[in-house]
Amino acid sequence: MVTASLRLLGAIEGWYRPSGLGEVLELGGLARLNKLYLPFLRAVGAGLDGELRLEEARFSWYVTNAIDVARALSGLDYAFFKFRRPVDHVSVDLDILINSRDVSAAVTRLRSLGFSVIVGEPYTVTLSRRGFIVDLYTHPSFAWVVYMNGEDVLRDFTEDFEVGGHLVKGLSREAELVVYAVHAIYKEHIILLIDCLTLWRWFSGRVIDIANTLGVKHSLDILASTCGEVLCGTETPMRLGIATLARAYADKALSDPIFRGTPINILRYLLTRRDAGRAVLSRLTRRSY
Repeated sequence: MVTASLRLLGAIEGWYRPSGLGEVLELGGLARLNKLYLPFLRAVGAGLDGELRLEEARFSWYVTNAIDVARALSGLDYAFFKFRRPVDHVSVDLDILINSRDVSAAVTRLRSLGFSVIVGEPYTVTLSRRGFIVDLYTHPSFAWVVYMNGEDVLRDFTEDFEVGGHLVKGLSREAELVVYAVHAIYKEHIILLIDCLTLWRWFSGRVIDIANTLGVKHSLDILASTCGEVLCGTETPMRLGIATLARAYADKALSDPIFRGTPINILRYLLTRRDAGRAVLSRLTRRSY
């Protein structure tokens, strides 16, 4: 029997058609969890026109805000990351890598557009404007632990590309795939079908070279292995097991001096953040992110 995850993939890629409204709704719920709701609605077509209009409006709103931010940051050393996918999707926020020397200027420029700082943490500043969230990262991190050197990524793996008719600066597709792998394994501990779709469409020898250069090849291997399991019947979202995570973190600690030097920050995070306990519980129980 073909799994729901593969039926969802097939609906998006055009080789499977849901048999009725019940299956459409089932796969629609799964698409939401896997960040594939917009491409699913576009593929399914009739029957969910109202939902599609709402999702298209959300996507347009997201792109418009992203362009506003890109214009404001013009001339600074920045890059959109975790932004590009092989299919359009509506993200919950806009993640930006930025050189530490440009953080202050970026915050000032975004404030002039009506953004307000809502969180300031080591390696991250979070701003908001009318529900649109921007996270400025000097290094990709979680709980104040750095899992990738942002300066290396900014220096070597960025390019200009078009969004809504405007040029913005972001990571190359190959670098984005590497970042998605690292993000899924070290920060979220969950792999989504959109991660696998990105892997299957964008994987190349260049991706392996970038992962090796950044010292994160192990995370790419885990993503590839997990997505192979999806093709064999595993459902997504898929939560990674303790043994897999333990090996991943051990490998990271052995090979990455920046990561090795920041785990003590987890204790500071837990003692400083009022909602730390709730955040930890959420990570242990959630189905997606």
